[in-house]
Amino acid sequence: MDKLQRPVRSLRVSVTDRCNLRCQYCMPEAEYVWLPKSDVLSFEETARLVRIFTSLGVDKVRLTGGEPLLRKDFPDLVRMLHGNEQVKDLAVTTNGVLLATQAKALWEAGLSRITVSIDTLRPERFRELSQRDQLKDVFGGIDQARSAGFTGLKLDTVVMRGVNDDEVIDLIDYAKSVSAEVRFIEYMDVGGATRWTAAQVFSREEILKVVAEHFGAPAEPTDLESWAPARRYRLPDGTTFGIIATMTAPFCRTCDRSRLTADGMWYLCLYAKTGTDLRGKLREGATDEELTALIASTWQSREDRGAELRRDPIQVEMLRSDPHLEMHTRGG
Repeated sequence: MDKLQRPVRSLRVSVTDRCNLRCQYCMPEAEYVWLPKSDVLSFEETARLVRIFTSLGVDKVRLTGGEPLLRKDFPDLVRMLHGNEQVKDLAVTTNGVLLATQAKALWEAGLSRITVSIDTLRPERFRELSQRDQLKDVFGGIDQARSAGFTGLKLDTVVMRGVNDDEVIDLIDYAKSVSAEVRFIEYMDVGGATRWTAAQVFSREEILKVVAEHFGAPAEPTDLESWAPARRYRLPDGTTFGIIATMTAPFCRTCDRSRLTADGMWYLCLYAKTGTDLRGKLREGATDEELTALIASTWQSREDRGAELRRDPIQVEMLRSDPHLEMHTRGG
């Protein structure tokens, strides 16, 4: 347990800082300072660190990026982690562009669940948001994931006022049509390149108001006692959706997650500005026992409440000197 009695239970593992989209709320710049390839953890190094984390209580592992499906032979890592019996939930978050070509291999490798980030159903809006014309590939990836055998698909949508807040109902309907559950995420002030402003936040209460007005009845909350970041809601017809209200209702005091970057930096909070260099220790020859002790003691001293405190926002100039400060590097 950390200082706020939060267990170490959920680990987000970034496998690359690269992405094939340039979404305006995540990494809108044309170029970034990328992590040196020599610093990126091998699959064997990643699997070793995950094994140490699971020995301390982690049982949920989510593979992220950047875009994780860009990592060469990515299903091989999934297979290695699937072999860790202490991992009860092995998931991936992807933008879906490459999913159609890898869904079957990921299923066969033992992946438990897939979350696809999709912020609009409109091709022209997708081009504007991502600077790419690949929405049809995302739809195809979702279809192939279902065909491969994946159930319980989740769709993540960052809702931005004046950008896509008019698609809340359409996204609920689309998710239902593909047997998925959409989770709406309040636009967060993370990183420095996004030019975030408070005026762009479309809040949980506003989302619920849109839903109630459309369906003629309020959505009823479910799972009131949960460590998950999303509060889930049920419509009168049984359709469910989630809202992650990090801006208006931070869940810091029940946050059991931490983040491992592709180059082995471990962050205790999405908002943290400093992390623990596990790669350095690992490559210097640290034993499993030494790494376990380091991770355990670091977690026990944790008192991070980044979304609640929100101090000293990161400026875009800082990202050139430390790329770890951007959300796409630490697995957002």
